[in-house]
Amino acid sequence: MFIMTNKLLKIALIGKTNAGKSTLINSLIGEKVSIINKKINTTKDLIIGILNVENTQLVFYDTPGSNILKTSDLSQKSLKINTWNAIEEVDYIIYIIDAYKFDLNLILLELNKINEANKPIILIFNKIDLINNKEILPHISKIDKLNLVSDFFNISAKYNKGLDQLLSFLKNKSLNKKWLYDDQQITNKDDVFISNECTRNSLLKYLHEEIPYRLNVKNIIFKFIKKNELKIKQSIEITNLRYKSIILGKNGQTIKRIRESSQIEISDILKVKVHLYLQVNKIDE
Repeated sequence: MFIMTNKLLKIALIGKTNAGKSTLINSLIGEKVSIINKKINTTKDLIIGILNVENTQLVFYDTPGSNILKTSDLSQKSLKINTWNAIEEVDYIIYIIDAYKFDLNLILLELNKINEANKPIILIFNKIDLINNKEILPHISKIDKLNLVSDFFNISAKYNKGLDQLLSFLKNKSLNKKWLYDDQQITNKDDVFISNECTRNSLLKYLHEEIPYRLNVKNIIFKFIKKNELKIKQSIEITNLRYKSIILGKNGQTIKRIRESSQIEISDILKVKVHLYLQVNKIDE
């Protein structure tokens, strides 16, 4: 009797903010495991997406924007550490770029930096639905001559174009190894973390400038009150009291929008009716 050997491949997703890293990981997994937002450094934690295809487990590490690879900003230190930890951990690196906003000099700068890890790099041109493929070919030719990249793929993560070819390639590159996660697991984060991330996403959406980056979302209550109804209470923690009035908004309209948006997203992800309650609390720095 033939028994298939388990295979494993670990892949880091690197790229600028808005290149489509979170969209790609969500599309590959088939579930929302990483929040999508147009603001910089939306992904704070090292979020892992897990896809099991037959005997192969593909483990994707979603990282903060590649703009922090060379930063000396102390406030970005943990993001930088997370990114390099992911690069050191994996077998392959996917460097994803927005094909519609192509900057060759920046790409070469970041590719040279990533190459310090001495890992094979797959360069992905994302958002090909916005550009003619013929416009990409000269760029591929230029980069290919520099021997910085092992393989190229053109995709649209949003519309699932080119993903089958990418998955087939990754599956063929997988190694004979034991799986890291159970066959039913799709992320290293639990439902509490995901619900907190949804609220953080709403804060990023409805608050401006640096304010949402200075906030923390903490779970207080997470329990089922009926079979398909979930009660969640969260604290939005602030270190400066002046943020409270901004979060609440005139007549409480801003926090109402934040709560409603987060509640809808949590319900959509967890497939249950959600009753979300938010409070704003000042904590000591």
